Amino acid sequence: MVVLRGVRNLLIINLVVFVVQLIVPRTFEVYFGLVPAMFIRGYIYQIVTYMFLHGGFFHIILNMYVLWLFGSELEFFWGTREFMKYYFITGIGAGLIYVAFNHSSYIPVIGASGAIFGLLLAFGMLFPERELILFIPLPIRVKAKYLVFIFGGFELLGLLIARDNIAHLAHLGGLAVGYVYLRWKRRRLY
Repeated sequence: MVVLRGVRNLLIINLVVFVVQLIVPRTFEVYFGLVPAMFIRGYIYQIVTYMFLHGGFFHIILNMYVLWLFGSELEFFWGTREFMKYYFITGIGAGLIYVAFNHSSYIPVIGASGAIFGLLLAFGMLFPERELILFIPLPIRVKAKYLVFIFGGFELLGLLIARDNIAHLAHLGGLAVGYVYLRWKRRRLY
């Protein structure tokens, strides 16, 4: 699979920022992660910068793998400009939804997962019958359209019952914003 310019640049930026995160103290996350209470008070750049920070090796490896896996095909299908536009719309939209429901929080939200869930949704809508193989723990074939529902369901469950440090609402926000955008632009994008 060819890695096109948009996906390649996003991979490089995310990896460089992650290395900086490993070197710089936690204050980096406070100022460049999405802190809802700070965003509302004028730190508006955080709505973009939070997408390039990650909470550990597993977080960045998983997000970058999915970016490469689905993003490469979407960028090839749409072109770099539309792909990048969609990526940032879903990532920013996911962040705004998170802020709307957590506006007084001082806990930083970090990661590209809102945009990544947007890519998952787009792949499922554009290539619904495409079969993918999941390894949980044995290989299972699943169509792309069902994969969206599976991961969306896990995120909804996580939002309702989990007590973890995962921004499930941002993940669902990426799905929701992606769905609205694709339905709105459907005649021009597919």
